[in-house]
Amino acid sequence: MNPEAPAASSHLMPTYGRLPVAMSHGQGCWVWDVKGRRYLDALAGIAVNTLGHNHPRLVPALQEQVSRLIHTSNYYQSPLQEQLADELCKLSGLSNVFFCNSGLEANEAAIKVARKFGHDRGNTAPESWSSRAPFMAARSPPCRPPPTPSCRPASARWVPGFVRVKLNDIAAVEAALAAHPKLTAIFLETIQGEGGINPARIEFLQALRRLCDAHDLLLILDEVQCGIAAPASGLRTSGRASSPT
Repeated sequence: MNPEAPAASSHLMPTYGRLPVAMSHGQGCWVWDVKGRRYLDALAGIAVNTLGHNHPRLVPALQEQVSRLIHTSNYYQSPLQEQLADELCKLSGLSNVFFCNSGLEANEAAIKVARKFGHDRGNTAPESWSSRAPFMAARSPPCRPPPTPSCRPASARWVPGFVRVKLNDIAAVEAALAAHPKLTAIFLETIQGEGGINPARIEFLQALRRLCDAHDLLLILDEVQCGIAAPASGLRTSGRASSPT
């Protein structure tokens, strides 16, 4: 296969509005297309390639691991995976790590944990409060918070059990808690990136933590893109008295 020659037609499902440019290679924060034109890579693979392209430490580490084992499944112990989990817990102050392949799977797992938490307390129809940008919600896992109205067809039916409340409006959150006694979790991105950069205010996050403690709710923070050192240190919520459950 020749990556330098884009296909004249594609058998890929048209799920993305792709730009008419094909990248060939990269170095650091720069990428080149198949015609030799250079671009500053400000997208970073949508927060995937945050170390840049052809990183001098990452590439050899990947090559070494691939030469040993590519994958053995989660049926066996994985010492390196356990070491990474230990390091992440030290950095975050949390107690456990669940590794998965995408932010989509991470959010779906978090929602399932919230629903199990509700069921374990005798709530047969647990609900979650959500202040979500449409990015993750616009995709289609078995269960997810619904996107904003502008991002869904009028005829679409979304998974029930979510109550949408405006970001940084603690009074609206309190009203939602009063109106929806089956709420079991509060779920949000601490820095929303779709439709602009919309950070949750620190005092808002701290108030959510207090509300969750008072009402015995889970606080679920999606930091797939804005966490893991992206805001300069650790997680967005590190040291801000707003740690997730």
